[in-house]
Amino acid sequence: MWTTKTFLTKTKRGNILKIVREHYLRDDLLCGSAACNVCPHKDDECILDVKPESICALFDYNHYLLIDTNVVLHQIDILEDDALKNVIILQTVLEEVKHQNTAIFQRLLEIIGNKRRKFYSFVNEHHKDTYIERKPGEKPNDRNDRAIRKAAGWYLEHLSIKGLTGDFPKIVLLTDDENNRKLAQDDGIVCCSVKDYIENVSGYPGLLDKLSKNVMPENSTKDALYPAHLTPSQIHAGIRNGKLHQGTFYASRDNFLEGTATVNGFEKQILLQGHIGINRAIDGDIVAIEIFPEEEWRKPSDIVLEDKAEDPGDLLEEESILLNTAKSAASADISPTGKVVGIIRRKWRQYCGILMQSKFPGATRHLFAPAEKRIPRVRIETRQSDLLATQRILVALDSWPRNSRYPLGHFVRALGPIGDKDAENEVILLEHDVPHARFSEAVLACLPPDDWTITEEEIKKRVDLRSICVCSVDPPGCTDIDDALHARPIPGTTNGLKKYEVGVHIADVTHFVRPNTALDKEAASRSTTVYLVGKRIDMVPDLLSSNLCSLRGGEERLAFSCVWEIDENANVLNTKFHKSVIKSRAAMTYEQAQIAIDDGSRRDEVAASLRTLNALAKKLKQKRLDNGALLLASPEIRFEVDSETHEPMEVQAKRILDTNSMVEEFMLLANVSVAEHIAGEFPQSALLRRHPAPPPANFNTFLKAAAQQGFELDVSTNKAFSKSLNEAVLPSRPFFNTLLRIMATRCMQQAVYFSSGTLAQEDYYHYGLACPIYTHFTSPIRRYADVVVHRLLASCIGADATHASILDTKYAVSLCENLNYRHRQAQYAGRASVALNTHILFKDRVEVESAVVLAVKRNALQVLIPKYGLEGPLYLPSDKFIYNEEEHVQICNGVVLRTFDEIVVRLSLDSTNLQHRKLVFQLVKPVIPGFSYEEMEVEAVDQPEIEIVDITRTKKRQKKDDVQIVEQPQVVIDITSKKKQETKSKKKKGKK
Repeated sequence: MWTTKTFLTKTKRGNILKIVREHYLRDDLLCGSAACNVCPHKDDECILDVKPESICALFDYNHYLLIDTNVVLHQIDILEDDALKNVIILQTVLEEVKHQNTAIFQRLLEIIGNKRRKFYSFVNEHHKDTYIERKPGEKPNDRNDRAIRKAAGWYLEHLSIKGLTGDFPKIVLLTDDENNRKLAQDDGIVCCSVKDYIENVSGYPGLLDKLSKNVMPENSTKDALYPAHLTPSQIHAGIRNGKLHQGTFYASRDNFLEGTATVNGFEKQILLQGHIGINRAIDGDIVAIEIFPEEEWRKPSDIVLEDKAEDPGDLLEEESILLNTAKSAASADISPTGKVVGIIRRKWRQYCGILMQSKFPGATRHLFAPAEKRIPRVRIETRQSDLLATQRILVALDSWPRNSRYPLGHFVRALGPIGDKDAENEVILLEHDVPHARFSEAVLACLPPDDWTITEEEIKKRVDLRSICVCSVDPPGCTDIDDALHARPIPGTTNGLKKYEVGVHIADVTHFVRPNTALDKEAASRSTTVYLVGKRIDMVPDLLSSNLCSLRGGEERLAFSCVWEIDENANVLNTKFHKSVIKSRAAMTYEQAQIAIDDGSRRDEVAASLRTLNALAKKLKQKRLDNGALLLASPEIRFEVDSETHEPMEVQAKRILDTNSMVEEFMLLANVSVAEHIAGEFPQSALLRRHPAPPPANFNTFLKAAAQQGFELDVSTNKAFSKSLNEAVLPSRPFFNTLLRIMATRCMQQAVYFSSGTLAQEDYYHYGLACPIYTHFTSPIRRYADVVVHRLLASCIGADATHASILDTKYAVSLCENLNYRHRQAQYAGRASVALNTHILFKDRVEVESAVVLAVKRNALQVLIPKYGLEGPLYLPSDKFIYNEEEHVQICNGVVLRTFDEIVVRLSLDSTNLQHRKLVFQLVKPVIPGFSYEEMEVEAVDQPEIEIVDITRTKKRQKKDDVQIVEQPQVVIDITSKKKQETKSKKKKGKK
């Protein structure tokens, strides 16, 4: 049978359309119960048990659970626990959850897909006995509640047909909606709240901890600490009339009582200060903001402020003491200031951290301290505090009522002991939302066989370059080799100049990763390979990343080639693209390639090709610099990791060679060439990469600090800025210019992916590279953006079909958002891994090292130790130091500390509290009596050599073309076993 569904919809022009659809109803849909003798089930279709055992003391009979939408949305952690089985999920609930929260919807699908859990999805909206029409004037939510009750009643009646009175499984409806429970009881349906049900479950002691907490309504004024949030309708009206603004809230890492929000129409970010100003917003939330009159605007606080170590209870401290809210004399320092008046959309997730046990014996309420400093502490209830106190745990947020200083949440699961390497790495991956689960069977099914080889038929479709001397140059230990190079002379001259053929050959990942397959969707979701110290989270399975797509020496591989005709002055005369087959002559490290170039006795093809590439690369680089490309400093750090224990053994500055720059220049040239081509062919849907010019306000503090050293820097354009940086040299301080460039990095914005149809052409510009158009083409093994660009280019040259997704602008926008997010999170995860391994390295050691002052705060110096790439606060007591707010200097006993000053610090790890281990910086020099750390004698500490590299250079293990703003040292991982090192040491001694 069938019925009709009628919808009314409003068009963009304001017209009302009536849509009528046929809705087919069936009577042969299976109930999924093995206890049923009516439905014609097959063995694998009986998901629900014959006698589902009760684990709840409230019900002493066998029963199935049927749950409503809000139970799924708010209690998903309970549902994921193995305790609950034999659960019926209605189609009505699935559709509502999908509409309201796609992340929870995916988690629910995973539970349903696990047959061991016995969750059965029943299509009630298409069953003739459970489908209901919406009544006139009835709200959609009320209709869905009625549909859930109807399905529960049908199941009860359907199962009782068996005729064994009292023996058939009953139905228990779980709902936290009091009105829904009352109506269900009126219909004869047994129902229960989730809290009542879980509190009476036996045999699962940790289950109660996962219960999401019920809270007071927002409009309650009982013991209120915070202002009430506006309702959605009030927020909508305020934004429409211009009184309110929508923005994304970003909490400060240095001050828990401060944050900012990005709002359209304001060049600067909106400053939000104090508990009331932030008003329960959490980092990432979309908020409604009321902006104060201009006379009430403030400057950002210059205090490094952490939340109290002890639980202060539900009290808010005197904020005027904790925050510097005074207006600055310099108007340039003033930021638009406002307050959060409502939450438009929460961006809450699960957070990793540690449990701070209550001091009261037997207490069940405790504080949870998140690993991420920008997230406030969370109140949770648990009866396992003694066990969890030594564990890294995962906690989910439930709500933040007005009468609670902290948000409320619940325990999800333990990750492992504090300090355990695996547990700490798991924290890093979870905290930075890095997908790291094993590849699914569906993804692995998309892979070719392990013994796959290139067929003759495939070779005929491509340009055969196997006879050309192609080689790759990568860091030591690199297995995902995605690029190779060649150069050879071309007979004849152009304008009297010699000519060369130069090729960049990139792994043809798209031959294996086809659009819309499970493999493609997984790669798109992950977006990037993530590099931790001693660990790599691949974007595509290892068979591709380290084998079939990796351009290993001596093996035939499929490639996508960009080949230029270039004269000896590095002018590009001609460019062509084609799919190819190559056979790399050698997979070399940077050092091996450098030795081949420098060794005059080598006359082989590989050495000749490398020398040509190196000479041309230097000219290409000079052209970029002449155009205004920025070069900033980035200290490269190498961790030596024990191959057996995976523990860091040592860290040292890494030497940068000419071959690093050689490879980088040709990767950049290839990316620019491809960007120009795909933008010409697909002006509305080309995937490009831009680097916005930083707002002038970003430079204020930096320029003031540089002026203190006697340099007036011109930041009007990137070319002027580059020239200023080149001239800012102090002969007495060779490291000063490098430090200046590191500091300049902090003023930059992130480079981002975008679709060409969403911006005007003048906005394509890449500030750091000083080029009008740019993209990513050269690393498809580790970046999904490059995969998309390969598909676009293949379509341009007729090497592959034009897929529908390529032309879908809406899809391109959402794809770019995910690419930018994943790329950013991967960077942060890499830095967190460096910090973790540094903590492990300093577990039993103390170092006295040279450092430089990056910033002067009201109560601390932000210092950098170049040797280790470590940065942190050196706290200054207010009773000894006087802070000059205008000059940004600290003064004590005639000693003046400024930005860029060179100091000596003592570095150690504070492990007095296992749960809060942290690096401690103590001042050694200059000597300030009563404050500086006293040693018998502190030897002079030399600054490590730090190579000046492009602003575009950031890659864990020397990524050659990753256009990013350098904010932290690059890290190269050297996995060397102690035994091997000891053997090398003995050999050296023997030679001596």
